[in-house]
Amino acid sequence: MSLAQAFQNLSGGNLIMLATLAGLFTSIMNLIGAVPILFLKRSFKRVSDLGLGFASGVMLAASFTSLILPAIELGGILSTLLGVVLGAAAISIMDRLIPHMHAILGIEKGFSRLKAVWLFALAIMIHNMPEGLAVGVSIGSGDLAAGLALAIAIGIQNMPEGLSVGLSLISTEKYSKARAYLISTASGFVEFPLAIIGAIAVTIIHQIVPYAMGFAAGAMLFVVSDEIIPELHRLGKEKTITYSLIAGLMIMLYLDTLF
Repeated sequence: MSLAQAFQNLSGGNLIMLATLAGLFTSIMNLIGAVPILFLKRSFKRVSDLGLGFASGVMLAASFTSLILPAIELGGILSTLLGVVLGAAAISIMDRLIPHMHAILGIEKGFSRLKAVWLFALAIMIHNMPEGLAVGVSIGSGDLAAGLALAIAIGIQNMPEGLSVGLSLISTEKYSKARAYLISTASGFVEFPLAIIGAIAVTIIHQIVPYAMGFAAGAMLFVVSDEIIPELHRLGKEKTITYSLIAGLMIMLYLDTLF
């Protein structure tokens, strides 16, 4: 039995339940991916960077194959584009208003009074929120093949992403392995409730499906372009990160055709 079939059997065909299981799956994969943090003798920063590059590739491909293209088929180009703009704007506003800390740039200006651990956790949550929303919206739209492919791809990329976050925290030499693990896994679980919220929204109000799918795609694209890639490129390893990104994109494309 495939993982997709297992999801469908457990949910009984109920879209909300299916989105709940998918959201739980992506969060648990983040938890599993962070486990090596507890046993590593040293911080493998390069592994952390490659993991985030891989996650960027998955998010870029998923934005188009699982969200934008299906949204255009459902509601046309204009509603989809409006959703993309609104999604990007929403994350941009959150990025500006919510205090958080970047792994490389450090604390956002004006928010130095808050503890760095919470600032970093908030940054991770901002990254993960569009992923959970995208999974819920995609499944709730009724396109189970695209939704499950997206959930599995997000779950796969959450493993290196969870490890990356934990390694980034350890590399600051301010956090123990246990604390870095807890922060990494806790921040990843923001995807679970957002998957449920996204699925409920589009199943109750069918007219918003193309807007919601565009919104989730725009949010993910903003996170990748504004947050993850610029952060990684400041390390001076653009080619390595690019190859990692391409690998993530290829995995997502393969899963999308597989399901």
